[in-house]
Amino acid sequence: MKAVLTDERFDDPEWIYERKLDGIRTIAIRDGGKVRLLSRNDLDLGFTAVAEAIEKQKGRFAIDGEVVALVGDQTSFEALARRGHDSVPLTYYVFDILWIDGEDVRSKPLRERKQLLKDTIDFHDPLRFTEHRNEGGVAYFQEACRNGWEGVIAKRADSPYSSKRSKDWLKFKCGHGQELVIGGFTEPRGTRIELGALLLGVYEGDHLRYAGKVGTGFDRATLKELGEKLRSRRRETSPFSDEVREKGTTWVEPELVAQIGFAEWTRDGRLRHPRFLGLREDKAARDVTREG
Repeated sequence: MKAVLTDERFDDPEWIYERKLDGIRTIAIRDGGKVRLLSRNDLDLGFTAVAEAIEKQKGRFAIDGEVVALVGDQTSFEALARRGHDSVPLTYYVFDILWIDGEDVRSKPLRERKQLLKDTIDFHDPLRFTEHRNEGGVAYFQEACRNGWEGVIAKRADSPYSSKRSKDWLKFKCGHGQELVIGGFTEPRGTRIELGALLLGVYEGDHLRYAGKVGTGFDRATLKELGEKLRSRRRETSPFSDEVREKGTTWVEPELVAQIGFAEWTRDGRLRHPRFLGLREDKAARDVTREG
């Protein structure tokens, strides 16, 4: 189930409010065999410590949550994306349950599923129950922004679990950031290696629209990783449907998805002050559209 971005902020006793986490959405399945951790596009995720913790649980179940890397009390997608270069402990915040011992519970109201989740899982690190508030959505959003969090997810308390994007779950975002598709890169300058900037876009139907470039947020290890992935995807023509006026450009197949933080969207649909945070392997490029 996916949330819809909204600019509306509200208090409503028929909704609950959770902290929005900056990680990788993960479905965990324990069904008698090897524990499976799946991304939202059904890729197997290699979060060994999380899988081992779920293996120690009892019963058969499928749960939904977010795997994050914590830096202090903040979640950092940048640290999560670079876990291959550094030793980063992971935490799995679980917020929903889909089935238990063969029973599909997705049609049950959210509050009831929350209680089933608490009754089913023995929560200890790296597994954590995602706490929620039953009131004060506006105040919680303001608190989230003061604390530097991603924002708040508002969920209709009596809603069933639907395997699609639904207005029963809404995103209150504090800052700007989303996934964008990499369609090319520019040449490096000076001591920079591999690339200068990534050329980014979002899909509108079947058309990849250019959204600007990002040249900050890379360390040397990330540049090497990106260079290897991009070289294997080179193509002769631009994948963007609109003209891109950049010199020294190498085009690539639009398959890689980057998480980008930025200040705002400009009037002409470009990113202002973007920063590369990491690659997302949990989302298909064709699913990337502009969120706001």
